[in-house]
Amino acid sequence: MEINKAICNYISSEWIAKAKSKRAFALDHNIDEKIVRKISQKNGYNIPLKTLHRICEARGVKLSDFFKQIELLQS
Repeated sequence: MEINKAICNYISSEWIAKAKSKRAFALDHNIDEKIVRKISQKNGYNIPLKTLHRICEARGVKLSDFFKQIELLQS
């Protein structure tokens, strides 16, 4: 699976889906709501590292730990 799609699928299923709403997720993670909609698309989104960093920072997750999780899912 393409890495961007894997990242977006993980964020969408594990974090966005469990949020009160896409708008609430966007506000809580300091990103625009349109980005949340793009991440939630079936085919994923070419997510910028800066956006990924903002999301992880808001969740208290190190980028290295996030990528380890993605790597485990792809194994």
